[in-house]
Formats: sequence, structure tokens, C-alpha cells
Amino acid sequence: MRYSQQIKPISYLKANAAEVMNNLTRSREPLIITQNGEAKAVIQDIASYEETQEKLALLKILALGQKQGEAGQITDVNEVVNRLKNKRKKLNACA
Repeated sequence: MRYSQQIKPISYLKANAAEVMNNLTRSREPLIITQNGEAKAVIQDIASYEETQEKLALLKILALGQKQGEAGQITDVNEVVNRLKNKRKKLNACA
């Protein structure tokens, strides 16, 4: 992706908002908005934004898991499986 192709001044956004929105949805590439020659904002379609947020959440979970592993906060997989089986038994007994 070439960001140099995706840079527009804020005046372009104001004058062509509907077209910009259609292009964002179609191309799924972010658009960099400048003001007085400086990059000020990035806009993107909602699907791309949601994907980015999901990826960030996954990366945070992985980083947390790595940190817990390094700190020795690890639970044996067999213990976790047994806990889940016991919870399932309790839920089935209540149903």
C-alpha cells in the first residue's frame, strides 16, 4: 500500500465527503488528511477499523499471557480441563 497515494487535504474531504466514504469502503485503504500541509488525521472504513481493534485485542491477550508465563503464573492444562469439566457437571446438574 502506498500512503503517498492516500493523502488528501481537508478541503478535499469537505468537498468530496460522499465520494471519499465510497472509496474507503471499496478500497479498504486508510486516507491521510492534511491541514496546512501537515498530516492531522487518518480515516478508514468501519470494517477495517473493527479488524484492527480485534487484532490489537488479540495482541494484548498474547502479551499478557507471555508476561504471566515469564512470572511463573502458569496452570497445568490438565488442571484447567478438570476445572472446566467440574463446572460443566455442576451446570448440567442445575438444569
